[in-house]
Amino acid sequence: MHPSVIQEGDRLKHTTVSPSVFGCPVCPKFTTRSESVIQRHLLNHAANAVHFKEKIICRCNLPCRDGGHFHCPFCDTTIIRKDTIMPHLMQCKNKCDMAQLTSATPPPPPSPETHPTVLSSLSFEHSYTLPPSVSAVKKDHSYPQPASQSPPPPTAEDPIAPTEVVNGDVPRTHSMCPHCSVVLYKRNLFLHIKRKHGQVKDITAQSHLQSTSIDKSNGLFAVWKTSRGFSIPVHVQRKTWGQHQVTRCEMEDCRQNHLLAQRSGLSHSLCHHIRSLDYCNTTASEEQLDHQVLQEMVENRVFADSKIAVCKARQQEAEEAHVPLSVLVDFTGLNNHICLSIHEPKLHHYSTLGRVFVTHNIKKNTWHCPCAKALASCPHKYIAKWHLYQTHKHIFKTVPSTITSATAVHSSSHPTAEMERSVRYVYKNKKIPTHLPEEATARRAPTDFPQQLFPTETTCKLCEDNPELEEAVLITNKATVVGMEGLQNISTYNRRCTKCHMVYRYQEWTDGLHNFNNHVIITLQLCLYLRYNLQNHVSVSQVVSCLETLLKVKFPESDVIFQGYCQFEALCDTQYKYSCVSRGFYPPVMVMDLHRKGVFSFEASGLEQPREEFNGEHDIAAFWDSVHLHMISRGFFESPAQNPFVVKPKYDNWAPWIGGETCEGNTVLNTEFEKVPLQGSSGDPQLGDLMEER
Repeated sequence: MHPSVIQEGDRLKHTTVSPSVFGCPVCPKFTTRSESVIQRHLLNHAANAVHFKEKIICRCNLPCRDGGHFHCPFCDTTIIRKDTIMPHLMQCKNKCDMAQLTSATPPPPPSPETHPTVLSSLSFEHSYTLPPSVSAVKKDHSYPQPASQSPPPPTAEDPIAPTEVVNGDVPRTHSMCPHCSVVLYKRNLFLHIKRKHGQVKDITAQSHLQSTSIDKSNGLFAVWKTSRGFSIPVHVQRKTWGQHQVTRCEMEDCRQNHLLAQRSGLSHSLCHHIRSLDYCNTTASEEQLDHQVLQEMVENRVFADSKIAVCKARQQEAEEAHVPLSVLVDFTGLNNHICLSIHEPKLHHYSTLGRVFVTHNIKKNTWHCPCAKALASCPHKYIAKWHLYQTHKHIFKTVPSTITSATAVHSSSHPTAEMERSVRYVYKNKKIPTHLPEEATARRAPTDFPQQLFPTETTCKLCEDNPELEEAVLITNKATVVGMEGLQNISTYNRRCTKCHMVYRYQEWTDGLHNFNNHVIITLQLCLYLRYNLQNHVSVSQVVSCLETLLKVKFPESDVIFQGYCQFEALCDTQYKYSCVSRGFYPPVMVMDLHRKGVFSFEASGLEQPREEFNGEHDIAAFWDSVHLHMISRGFFESPAQNPFVVKPKYDNWAPWIGGETCEGNTVLNTEFEKVPLQGSSGDPQLGDLMEER
């Protein structure tokens, strides 16, 4: 039996890679030095396993096939999806039981004396007589029957084995659906029949779709779209009073079926959404939205000031039409979702009844409206946010801005001034020591690092009264820890001050990690390894390429890792104390040999002219601090256009680097600007200097 299949009551046992390294029997890439970690890993395998009869089937990650899979204990089949293995196990178990029954010793044939009635009931055409010559050669050989003869019909006592109709056009790995003749994999046939051809229950008082009234004056209702799983509700109108009586559903399929029924003379035929209204006994109340809430939302940066006029105009249009602007639809089964019915004054393909549904996913912090794309804004989303901010304000406490998705880079969700304070705070308070302890740079397995990275600050360090920070906000659950041992996915969180709105993120070197941009986290061991390679003239891209080839995993882009390494060096509290071995800190002459090769080069025409009042003096400390801030800010701002710390080389904005022990103060001279030729004073011949010779 495969090692991933164990008996009930047994446990997976770890393997020993070396005397101090443990391994998993079904995960070849997982190793750890901690016994508690390997035990927890094996318990997770058992917790996520498939329990069938007296067997526990764990997920196997061995190279039996690409990707994780499950092994069938009764055959050699491997199944990837966990939800499809149970039908296969039941079918395979039945086949094994049937094979065991047929392989047992058959009973002796009945004799005429013991069963005269049974033998006499057989017709003459079902009794076969073999020629003597043939029967003498081989008694157990089977012979084809004549075409006019048919096999005897099975009796009630005979077991009927399941038969499979083999079609020459259908591969052996596929089957044809008996209902719609669709050819699909055999392992998917059970789910296909269950989903597409399941028995549709009739609409009764015990079995009907949830519904609620949202506009009594116009007979508008919200009805659950399907009876199984999550789905967005649909609008249904049934107005049976007044001059204009109408009954219709906004679903296109329902409208087409209703038109077909009317042409066929079945005018009483209604869809299951409309029929469910017979059992509707609830009414959703309208929420009167306050204008003061809009101003508060602008102050808290939920959306911009320009959206206030749009929301007020939509509210006025709803009041003039005497319809509710926004109605909260609360159905059972809306897991982590909030649905609101919003008024739409114009009729479109997505609002055939004058309303649209806006859905908010609380877990993922996403908004969905049928009139706009996933990340695009629209008036319906503004009104939905207005409604929820007034009734469910706690939803916005952990979400500083709902303009972007929860998985977007956090720098695009906060204003520039707040992120600028965060960069300066990290540069001042999150310095990495020059000599790191061995615990921070020790070799670790990717799974030994924390799976969730939270900021350690709980109160604001910049405000005088030190207010408490907001609850942690999930930035992404797909952040990648990049190390010498491979990659590991983790989750990162941010916190924000309720007063100054400064953002705090995880930036703790004591865990052996360096957070670059909340999405790529580099281990300190890898940072030091990159430093040593650069000192030996090996580029970062070459190091990343070698690690990818060795570990057989795809690393993030080498440029991203290089920027993360530069940020690490900018945060290191390095003490530069270079000196001449013979002259100390005050050499009388500096020879520009290897030093010259470290100077970057580009066209001088691309540099701006120096200012007229510039005299060549620079503050060396302030300039190189700005360079450090530029390196650090790359992990906070998504694009250079939003980054206020970008340092652009200019004649009047570049200072030479001189050690602190060599110069008397922070003021140094940069005389390169004196070499710049004045515009229009080039020594090259001009067009006006040329003479025409005939």
